[in-house]
Amino acid sequence: MKVKDIMTKSVASLNPEDTVEHVAQLMKEHNIGSLPVCNGEKVIGMITDRDITLRSTAEGENVQKQTVRDIMTSNPVVISPEIDAKEASRIMSERQIRRLPVVENNNLVGVVSLGDISVEPNLYNSAGKALTNISEPSTPNI
Repeated sequence: MKVKDIMTKSVASLNPEDTVEHVAQLMKEHNIGSLPVCNGEKVIGMITDRDITLRSTAEGENVQKQTVRDIMTSNPVVISPEIDAKEASRIMSERQIRRLPVVENNNLVGVVSLGDISVEPNLYNSAGKALTNISEPSTPNI
């Protein structure tokens, strides 16, 4: 099964100059935990609710003025819609991430999540292994 068969195709995206407050409102409104950041249709970053918590709120930043560019993860891992869904799961596991932007010809065409993979009966084990690896705390380099 290919990523294009299970990905979410209608995906909201952000501009790097959007405010963190705007992002938080969008996440609440759509009940989502992450959004791709695009320059035009090209994915240049990802932002998660965790990014907002750790890089903005916990730092005492003004969410009405701070921009997405300030706290997003730049140059995120992206995948092709033609990649096998098990390979996408392996990438998520290896990188400890739950969502991947799907890009074709440098344009955002969707997002695939661990949830998308886990609801497919023949991919359930792959998703379970990925979730186990993602849930393991990483060891900080001290």
